[in-house]
Formats: sequence, C-alpha cells, structure tokens
Amino acid sequence: MRVAIAGAGAVGRSIAAELLGSGHEVLLIDRDARAIDVHALTEAEWLLADACEVSSLENARLDEFDAVIAATSDDKVNLVVSLLAKREFGVRRVIARVNDPRDEWLFTDAWGVDVAVSPPRLLAALVDDDEEAELGRSGEAVPLASLGGADLLESVLTEGSPFAGRGAEELSAVLPEGVVLVAVVQGGQARAPLPGTVLSAGDVVVLLSSARSDDELHAVLSGSG
Repeated sequence: MRVAIAGAGAVGRSIAAELLGSGHEVLLIDRDARAIDVHALTEAEWLLADACEVSSLENARLDEFDAVIAATSDDKVNLVVSLLAKREFGVRRVIARVNDPRDEWLFTDAWGVDVAVSPPRLLAALVDDDEEAELGRSGEAVPLASLGGADLLESVLTEGSPFAGRGAEELSAVLPEGVVLVAVVQGGQARAPLPGTVLSAGDVVVLLSSARSDDELHAVLSGSG
C-alpha cells in the first residue's frame, strides 16, 4: 500500500518505520523543515509542505494513495487533513490521531475520519484498575477503543485459562466469527500472534471484534464454552 503521513514528528516517524518494515510505501509530509530528516528513514519519501493546503496535497498526488494518517500533535490540523484527504482526493482509508480526548467527538466520518486513535484514552484504558482486573479474572474482554465499526478488546489470561501453555493459533482457531486475535502482550512487549507463539498466564490478548454478542467470546476465553 501507499501511505501518506501528515506529521513527521516522533509519532509520524515511528508509524512510518513500522509501515516500511511491513513493505509499504510511505510519504511523510511536514511544514517544519526541522522535522524533515531524510537520513532517519532513507526508504521513505519526504515532502516539506503544509498538509492543510490543497495545492500541497495535489503536488503529493494524494489521490494515488491507499491510506492517509493524520499524525500531527494538533487536532485541528488532523481534522483538516482528514477532511481534505477524503472529500477532495477520495482516499479510501483515513486514520487520525486524537491528541485531546475532549476533541474525540469530532473525529467522525463527517470530517472524513474512518478510524480515530486516541493515545491518551488507550493508555488510560490499559491501566489495570480493580474493576478491569476482576473482568480479566472472569474471562471478560475489556473494551479499549472503537475502530471503524469494530471494537478493540483486551483480556488477561489467568492461571486457570484453558489457553495458558498453548499456542496462539489454538486460540485463534476457536474464536467466534467476527473476532480476530491481533496481538499478544507478554512482559510488557506487544507481539504478533505468530504460529509458535506460546501463551502464558498473565499475558494480555488483544482482539478486534465485530461480533454482535460478547457471550460466545466470554465462553471461549473462560473455558466454559
């Protein structure tokens, strides 16, 4: 895929590095010359321009890109970039960073946003308070965020989990329709659920669900189904 990232700061460069490592083509756009560091990511394309200007996006040929990520530290900029990408250039997939959770209500398809990601909210949701820990012990999946009509969920594997000591592919094979295992957090490190990944008690499994009911998922995670 060809992906354009508005914002070449630490967040934008980190996203670009991950995408390049997965074989995607990446263009980084920033209006601050200090953010343009071609030597930091030699495989990426760089453009010194204001991503809020239609002429800049025309020069970037944004209509030829498969996805746009608005990753600046300014929510107003991210909204404008998202709207232009979707409405003016017909980009199929627009993902926007939400810096201030109070602005989250704006990041909808009305502004051209397909997926809104709020790092503050995600980080807060990952803090294990007593209620979430109890949910994890009972095999419940705790909601983290909504992504384009699907829900991002997490669940903690306990000592009594039927999947502790088994491969991640075994869990994937019995998940309900519409639920996908997307990551495993082991020792504070997020890992892809590759064949051969062995699950352990204390691991956090991260799931993406578009299922209509959580009952079947609860039954699988708790071992009661």
